[in-house]
Amino acid sequence: MQVVCPQCLTRNRIPEDRLADGPVCGKCRAPLLPGAPVALDGGAFDNYLSGSEQPVVVDFWADWCGPCKMMAPAFAALAAERHDVHFVKVESDRNEQLSARFGIRSIPTLILFRGGREVARKSGAMPLPQLRQWLAATLAGPE
Repeated sequence: MQVVCPQCLTRNRIPEDRLADGPVCGKCRAPLLPGAPVALDGGAFDNYLSGSEQPVVVDFWADWCGPCKMMAPAFAALAAERHDVHFVKVESDRNEQLSARFGIRSIPTLILFRGGREVARKSGAMPLPQLRQWLAATLAGPE
């Protein structure tokens, strides 16, 4: 399986059965699956998304957004639970072109990508149980 390093954006090949073993980047030695959301900007976003064979959940958020701040701990908790999905945060005010490209009209907005393509979207803050349910339902859905 191909996994992109969240630090240096190098593509790494990891056997699927070794993903839970805490793999590190072959170039910079950073953890490939840090167990926490990765903050990306517009420049790194496409490289990260296109290089990952695992699903990627992106949280479009803003620092001034109360619901975004309320949902952040639940999003981080889900990232710590799931090693089969990458979790990314994009600060929408600092990445206006990226937000416009994906038609972000309200925040927080979560988008699930598979193979670099959007497959599901949900706007509005959710508590951890609802986040788990949304992710499980979207991962189980048609590709």
